[in-house]
Amino acid sequence: MNIPILMYHQIDVPPPSGTPLRGLVVSPGSFGRQMLLLKLLGYRGLSMRDLEPYLTGEKQGKVVGITFDDGYQNNLHNALPILEKFGFTATCYAVSSMIGGSNSWDKGLVAEKPLMTESDWRAWLAGGMDIGSHTRTHADLNQASADQAREEIAGSKRELESTLGCEVRHFCYPYGRFGVEHSQIAREAGYISATTTHRGRVHAGHNPYLLNRIMVACSTNLGLFAIKATTAYEDRRS
Repeated sequence: MNIPILMYHQIDVPPPSGTPLRGLVVSPGSFGRQMLLLKLLGYRGLSMRDLEPYLTGEKQGKVVGITFDDGYQNNLHNALPILEKFGFTATCYAVSSMIGGSNSWDKGLVAEKPLMTESDWRAWLAGGMDIGSHTRTHADLNQASADQAREEIAGSKRELESTLGCEVRHFCYPYGRFGVEHSQIAREAGYISATTTHRGRVHAGHNPYLLNRIMVACSTNLGLFAIKATTAYEDRRS
């Protein structure tokens, strides 16, 4: 059983062509059509929490993981209603020390966008969604010392659980950059999984701290989305 885990960032009106990182912004209309297609094809969109028994092989079925990196406020406003409409769940990975802030790590590249506030995160949870960790500061772990990396990974889990009162079981490596030592820290910190930016689907028995994902970009039309999500297309590019 091969499971696609979709990777999104922002669900919003894309900026003009040529804008740096434009590919990370998927329009609400495109996102809605993608979720409708999955529903029509018989797939269930699931958060990482709800995907757990499929990743371990305890359950079988037509499922797709849905993840959002960074915790943009537009995920709540634009993605949540669509997910609820189709009965899907999703995981949004939060940068714990920047709740209520903005994507300042992109400063100078793109216009800064607001991240979810504490009340926004509570609304996300109330909608049946899941919260994961994306470190404390959106750190490049490969540039961090061992102690810094441990504080970014384990500290984020503690901060989110303390602030939001929920269990945080899943982690995502910022920028997709990490080493073997960081996957070990994630395991020791108590996470159940960690997702990467490596392309491809996952399967039961896959290393849970090296999970592949399938990027959905601004330019991903519906036909390509169907191919990426339902075939071995991404596996051949991993």
